[in-house]
Amino acid sequence: MEKRYRVNRQIRAREVRVIDENGQNLGIMPIREALALAEEKGLDLIEIAPNAKPPVCKIGDYGKFKYEMKKKAKEAKKKQKTMEVKELKMRVSIEEHDYQVKLKQLKEFLEEGNKVKLRLIFRGRENIRPELGEKLAQRFAEDVKDLGQLEKKPSKEGRFMIVVFTPKKKPKG
Repeated sequence: MEKRYRVNRQIRAREVRVIDENGQNLGIMPIREALALAEEKGLDLIEIAPNAKPPVCKIGDYGKFKYEMKKKAKEAKKKQKTMEVKELKMRVSIEEHDYQVKLKQLKEFLEEGNKVKLRLIFRGRENIRPELGEKLAQRFAEDVKDLGQLEKKPSKEGRFMIVVFTPKKKPKG
């Protein structure tokens, strides 16, 4: 999504705060004066902060300005890390080996910095014993307490119990 900037005669304010091409604040002046100053230098008057009182305008080459903004947006997007939600499904009556496999996957997902949604499946008569799911969720929480924590308490929805784990923030240093 590209942000639109008003340029030269598109600017509707009576007075604007002007910044020259070198980043110097020239102060508040009438729009006509600012446009004349920009025209004199062979550059454009670009409204960079329309919501400020008075709006902030910069004198510069509009094409170059757009290029710089696109480059900054690309850099910001590159640095941004998206958090995925990984999902693990299992029955409530899980065997020990299977538990260890799921635990290993859960730890890997949390180490990568992803949220993990655990979907515990209840079948038949297991439905009347939600404490089995809570006990299993608590066991997982205990085993991964150094990597992540429960986002919210386990909630039963129909035949499933949903448990969400979030990774712990790593100390920067």
